[in-house]
Amino acid sequence: MDRLAAMEAFVRVVDDRDIDLIAAGIDMALLIGRLPDSTATVRKIGQCQRRVVGTPAYFAARGVPQTPADLLAHPAIVYEQRDGGATWTFQQGTSETTVTVSGRLRVSAGEGIREGVLAGLGLAIGSEWLFAPELKSGAVISVLDDWSLPTVDLWAVFPTGRQASAKARAFASFVESQVSLAGFSALGSGRE
Repeated sequence: MDRLAAMEAFVRVVDDRDIDLIAAGIDMALLIGRLPDSTATVRKIGQCQRRVVGTPAYFAARGVPQTPADLLAHPAIVYEQRDGGATWTFQQGTSETTVTVSGRLRVSAGEGIREGVLAGLGLAIGSEWLFAPELKSGAVISVLDDWSLPTVDLWAVFPTGRQASAKARAFASFVESQVSLAGFSALGSGRE
């Protein structure tokens, strides 16, 4: 079975909000970011670097920020879900700096970040997963690369109170293998 067929056979819901897996009839969810306080059974299957990204045309028109403080002069695309927000914290060695960006575009789904950046509406924090093809092709560039942002984790989340099905565990392993093949850190450790 190819990758797309495997995904189509398993994926039923795409949503950035927290949902009740049992009530929704979901055997396994993929969650990117910090886990909510939960007793759910989880398995960490990957980790990804986040970057400040924008299009070459955007940076040609607005300039390239050289320090996190320079972000204050740029419109930001702000992700309004867990691990998002307008306050961005950067590290460089032992130094840490925080900036609170502003922008008119606030989104609640990763797809909104992609579309906003690709449309040249501003810059955003995005995971390498979200922009992998565009970063590789140069359609999107990463700036402030001498500063680091917290990484983002990918979790397989299984409903609390029931044994994870063999199909759900196999799908989690499949996603983990694809993350590894794509060149991102696959971890295979967790509380499953």
